[in-house]
Amino acid sequence: MAQDNRIPHALMFCGPQGNGKLPLALAFARMLLCRDANDEAMLQEWAHPDLHFSLPVYKRKATDRPVTDDFLPQWRELLGQKIYFDVEDWLTAIKAENQQIVHYVYESDALQQKLQLKAGRGGRRVVVVWLPERMMVQAANKLLKLIEEPPSETYFLLVSEEPDMVLGTIQSRTQRLHIPALTEEDIAEALVTTHGVAADTAKTMAHVAQGSYTAALKRLEAESEERMFFDLFVRLMRLSYMRRIKEMRAWSEEVSDLGRETQKRLLIYCQRLIRENFIYNFRRDELNYETREEEAFSTNFARFVNEKNVIPIMEELALCQRDIEQNVNPRMVFFDFALKMIVLLIQ
Repeated sequence: MAQDNRIPHALMFCGPQGNGKLPLALAFARMLLCRDANDEAMLQEWAHPDLHFSLPVYKRKATDRPVTDDFLPQWRELLGQKIYFDVEDWLTAIKAENQQIVHYVYESDALQQKLQLKAGRGGRRVVVVWLPERMMVQAANKLLKLIEEPPSETYFLLVSEEPDMVLGTIQSRTQRLHIPALTEEDIAEALVTTHGVAADTAKTMAHVAQGSYTAALKRLEAESEERMFFDLFVRLMRLSYMRRIKEMRAWSEEVSDLGRETQKRLLIYCQRLIRENFIYNFRRDELNYETREEEAFSTNFARFVNEKNVIPIMEELALCQRDIEQNVNPRMVFFDFALKMIVLLIQ
């Protein structure tokens, strides 16, 4: 597109999480803006005057009118640390773990004001909109007007994980680029060459990551947490099967001492392992995404997850997740789930 000088004024990079949409969009923005050494130096810090970002943010106070500029230092710091990350990393960076983040209407107003001014370097301008599906309707409508009539040499690069959730009129005015999931071979090679992971371990991580390099990196970073989750899951299944109520209560109290976000991640992990154990029964290795330790556990446990109970178990885990998100007492939530597993495991 750039070589032929046929660059659409609005591109939407789409595809599954962790597949490199954002790094690709940033690389394209760098190519559009970089003309000399000064541009290159500023782009190293993502602080070029003609590179603008629109990010989902939150209100620190009810009276706030938050815009991306309020959070740019954290964004640039995160980009400096790693180019592959997800919403959870962004929430942690801005200390908003328990908040909902959106593009507020103030963001579109701020963008309009910026784009009314002349380009700082006298050339192209690029606006990178991360997760446009999180836009409030008013903000999306104002962005639509900017996309319909953009200032000269201004390009919008939208990066979306759920493009069908973006306002339909915005979708129709952008050229969509679908970025496929990464191959297991590419992820494994990156883990070996960039992070020094052993080849066998990298291959297993790449398979479990299911095309997401971000997931592979998180697995690399969170091996200790996942080991804890695995231990908690195994203990609960064994205690429920043996009907050891006293120990189950102690288990629920132990889990309740974890932070709310950690509890949510534990429930997501449990849902994944229930799914993996159900699939394990079909003996189709290409459909299973387990570590060696998880697979070893599944050899004996998988028969307890079957057509009769897999959906009820997943529904109970989803209810637990909802209750934790709504600040229900975690001791009650997890002990109630543990008791229900006594019945569900024998179905």
